[in-house]
Amino acid sequence: MPRSARPARRWASLGDERLLDLRFRDFDVQVEGSALEPLVHEVWGELEQRGLRSRPHVWASTEWFSPDGVPGIAVPFYLVHPRLLRLERTMMIEAEGGSHEECLMILRHEAGHAVQHAWRLQRRDGWRRTFGDPTRPYPTIYRPNPASQRHVQHLRQYYAQAHPHEDFAETFAVWLAPRSQWRRRYAGWPALRKLEYVDELMRELRGTTPPVRTRRRVEALSQLNLTLREHYARKQAHQASDRPSIPDRDLQRLFAAEPGRRGEPAHAFLRRHRAELRRMVSRFTGESQYTLEHVLGDVIERCRALELRASREDRRLRVDFALLLTVRTVHFHYSRRNWVAL
Repeated sequence: MPRSARPARRWASLGDERLLDLRFRDFDVQVEGSALEPLVHEVWGELEQRGLRSRPHVWASTEWFSPDGVPGIAVPFYLVHPRLLRLERTMMIEAEGGSHEECLMILRHEAGHAVQHAWRLQRRDGWRRTFGDPTRPYPTIYRPNPASQRHVQHLRQYYAQAHPHEDFAETFAVWLAPRSQWRRRYAGWPALRKLEYVDELMRELRGTTPPVRTRRRVEALSQLNLTLREHYARKQAHQASDRPSIPDRDLQRLFAAEPGRRGEPAHAFLRRHRAELRRMVSRFTGESQYTLEHVLGDVIERCRALELRASREDRRLRVDFALLLTVRTVHFHYSRRNWVAL
């Protein structure tokens, strides 16, 4: 049915509070006819151009994933309806995959998982030698090495380092992207060997029919009794629970008042530039804006308690604070004592 012919959805006109009380199974949303559909077709076209007989089926769920043994892709519900996208941004500040380019990047990553599942690639000795043991458990605490050249850099927070499955999916996504120029981009990196392996493997698979062709949909919205309120409570708690901090001494050094000048209260200065600082540091570090919003809230309250003042030039102080928060965020996530051998 064309998008314009779809019946109006009554829930789309509800306010946030009433919307949050609905269960996922109450939403009659699907990828077909949504703004996401052209991007799915774009990735299908990229697979077809490479000669791969794989067209992963795509359905709405709570988050991005490709289930084990299923050559398909689950996408977050908020990408298939503008009202739900607005709610996601209200609840989480940003929406993962909400921009055209980021959505394509994630779709290519998930397509890598789907291709792996379709041909059971993890069973191959060459795959295991290249990417590692696929049965290895995912880490409970993820501490990547941002300096590693053994992995491609595609999605934020160096996600290729999380697990052999993610290493393959990220490598595949870089290989698949049009005009990625991966040979030049990764020249001299050990990661180039992985890209060359994927290139050789996909040439081998070209024109072949994958052995796994199930169209099963795992955790589709129609199967879920969870309410949006419960979903966001869990998601917010997860992103806010583990976050970096800035020591008092660093705040006192940055916001130390100069003799004879009082300046604007530091807490007011940070509140005034809060959104800009949050976006800037998120872009530099890959940290979620929701987590950084809580970090900034902590810092603002601490500056108020310490009675600090912003007595320097406005723009320079913004840059200096953004740099401080960036360094502290990177140190929090990528402290050398937590790095694994990569």
